[in-house]
Amino acid sequence: MVSFESLKSEYERNWANIEIRPARLAEANAVARKAINGKTTYQQVERLTGVPWHFVALCHYRESNFDFDTYLGNGESLKRVTCLVPKGRGPFASFVDGAVDALRIENFVGTQDWGIARTLFRLECFNGLGYHAKGVNSPYLYGGSTLYGPTEAKAGKFVADHVFDPSHVDSQLGTAVILHAMMSQDSSITLDGSPPNAGRSEPDDDVASSVLLMQQTLNKLGANPRLDEDGISGPKTKAAVSQFQQQHALEDTGLLDGTTIAAITRAGLQPVQTASVDLSQILKRLDNISQVVQPGGGTPAGAVSGGQSADLSQILGRLENLTQLIQSGGTTPTPIAIPSTGTTPAGLPIQLSQILNQLQGLTQALQPGAANPVSPTPATNTPVGVLGQLLSLITKTVPGTPAAANPAPADQLKQVVDLLSTLLSNKPVLGQVNGALGETIGKLLDGKKTALGIGGSLITALLSAVTASPNAGGLAGLFGTIASAVPGLSQFALPISLALTAWGVLGKLEKWAQGTAPPPKPTT
Repeated sequence: MVSFESLKSEYERNWANIEIRPARLAEANAVARKAINGKTTYQQVERLTGVPWHFVALCHYRESNFDFDTYLGNGESLKRVTCLVPKGRGPFASFVDGAVDALRIENFVGTQDWGIARTLFRLECFNGLGYHAKGVNSPYLYGGSTLYGPTEAKAGKFVADHVFDPSHVDSQLGTAVILHAMMSQDSSITLDGSPPNAGRSEPDDDVASSVLLMQQTLNKLGANPRLDEDGISGPKTKAAVSQFQQQHALEDTGLLDGTTIAAITRAGLQPVQTASVDLSQILKRLDNISQVVQPGGGTPAGAVSGGQSADLSQILGRLENLTQLIQSGGTTPTPIAIPSTGTTPAGLPIQLSQILNQLQGLTQALQPGAANPVSPTPATNTPVGVLGQLLSLITKTVPGTPAAANPAPADQLKQVVDLLSTLLSNKPVLGQVNGALGETIGKLLDGKKTALGIGGSLITALLSAVTASPNAGGLAGLFGTIASAVPGLSQFALPISLALTAWGVLGKLEKWAQGTAPPPKPTT
């Protein structure tokens, strides 16, 4: 959390060193005169709030260039309800009424410490403290002085919401520059930093801890962009509050009122639901990978061209893209270039470990209420080790949820595991012929059906030709016993064996058609 005490010395040092640029001095004096001309109106606000009139004048300059028909909080017309944060304010009968409302919202009413450090701190909070993170003095305070912009200091400006341009120089005069010029023309302005009750906390300090808690909760709920947890209710925080209010059917003000604080607190106590992700897109991408890495595989649409050996860097690159796909809620990710470490055996363990790390990130992204990804556990750098940890990862994907509660994602995740098993073991996915009796039986018989069928046919033919002989011994006696115990053996066993042989032949033809048949073994 950013505190006033942590920035106090910086404000005092800058004030001691501030110099108005000679080219901007006449302009600064002219603006100061306009501020002083409205002193009577600003003093009415001071009597009602305790906020010094010169502070009110400075806020008025930055928000609406001294237009007394506008609301001090955002420069909108007094005659209509405000549409910018703070939203829903007004209409107001006079500038004074609107100014009192704006200062009350900022918790400035009843404050007592109005020394130069506090004054500059509150002025900057009115606009936001984002420039500190950029290492640039805020132009909201120092524009037109030697403390901001070349050649004496750094430039930079937030040219749009959350968009910082380091080369842009704000042309508007800063409030500290105008205050410096006002003090040279009006000796009644004093900056006494010693409040009557020393050690008493200021009203704006009292709410900082509550604002910090709300910022942390909104970040947990997925505030985008992520809020700086500084305890300051600046423009970004108000925009995030406004978005939350719209999403939860609350009055859209952008302010942390009691109702909104209670709603944010309740939402923060509930499990965070991640965005719904269509796993079919993941399956499609993994299908493309499997085609690339299979021996003889072609190049699918949108895939990287492959060769006879699998370049695991391609898998790693696509898993990076899958992580982006999940985190972006299903939108098309930006492809990430992953440098290949080669396909040599020496590079294989490193890439397998990287692949498992990506899969762990994918699992975390799929878990409801998952926090920021943690460092993955080092993987066993073998296909078996990777697949073993894969199975444990998938069981964590929907922790504590019955399988029937989410059948479609569970089935799709099973397909993901099967595809990845194929990738890392370099075995092709079973086709329609080889997988006709299911994946388990299909894999058990894969590559064995033809041999089993031919062998079964020969054995059946031999057994059918054996006649039982009570005096026969050895194999002849055994075969005779089997043949006599199973009458009509060849009538049903031989067709089964022949069918198994035909099934095996069809399976091999399917593999050749797909280009997934294993290469011939070299003969010596």
